[in-house]
Amino acid sequence: MNKIIGVAAAIAGITVAASAGGTAYFYRRTMKRYNAKVERTMKMSGTDWSQYMPLMEKRKAYMLEQPHEEVYMTSKDGLKLHGCFFPGPADSKKLVICFHGYTSQCMSDYIGLSDYYLKHGFRMLLVDARAHGQSEGTYIGFGCLDRYDALGWINWVIDKCGENIEIFLHGTSMGGATVLMTSGLDLPKQVKGIVSDCGFTSPKEVFTHVLHSMYHLPAFPIIPLADKINKKKAGYGLDDCNAAREVRKAKVPMLLIHGDNDSFVPCWMCEEIYKNCASPTKKLIVPGAAHAESYYKDMKAYEQALDEFFAENSESCMKEGV
Repeated sequence: MNKIIGVAAAIAGITVAASAGGTAYFYRRTMKRYNAKVERTMKMSGTDWSQYMPLMEKRKAYMLEQPHEEVYMTSKDGLKLHGCFFPGPADSKKLVICFHGYTSQCMSDYIGLSDYYLKHGFRMLLVDARAHGQSEGTYIGFGCLDRYDALGWINWVIDKCGENIEIFLHGTSMGGATVLMTSGLDLPKQVKGIVSDCGFTSPKEVFTHVLHSMYHLPAFPIIPLADKINKKKAGYGLDDCNAAREVRKAKVPMLLIHGDNDSFVPCWMCEEIYKNCASPTKKLIVPGAAHAESYYKDMKAYEQALDEFFAENSESCMKEGV
């Protein structure tokens, strides 16, 4: 009997150690800057970006030819955050703040869409999320912390461009979750609408999906342990802020975009968010589009959805027929 108890105790000890080790490994690779690699994220997303590179290179060249400047802001917890500001036409009253995805940076995710925004007379502010690009920070916010940074950038824009500016938020993937979570805050009247492309509901739910679908691992005990670690180190729990809950408080109109072939952030998250939106909300599901691929998969439908959304929610766009 003693031998059986000893073997059971040893097995239990090994299991606990393995769980702790697995959680630590997962946490370091996922939540901390420098360990979270863009190459790994691109591979996991399942999107073949090579087919779009010629178009992206052409649009990047045009984008960089436009006047722009490096800008900075201090977050509520003291981090120096970086962005790139495209002032556009001096008399333009419409501006979009763009929020990139996980492990990306401000000048990467909006190369394609910059062509749409710049040629439609929008001013653009592309920001580096905390712990990304040139912004400070050790722990990635996954929208939960970044929503307060977004509010800071909104106020920065109003100070920079004046009280009459019309602001739209556009986020992709983690940036999509960020703008959705921002919708639950008390936003200035200058914010006219939010566009979320393949945004997730919460870090907990997207991590659970990735563990199940890509690593064939159970969420327990990795997610609960990672949640406790993150609360201690980064100051938030993995489901403390959930986009599907935050949009229940939304007051500004929204446009939700998602690809139905997204294996990284499943389309059911978009449906869950849409179902819970308290504000007027439109939805575009792009057939065959993988993660963050919707714009490139069906550019015509994407731009038409943007045209209609801006025309309905912006006085400037309405007057200009955009």
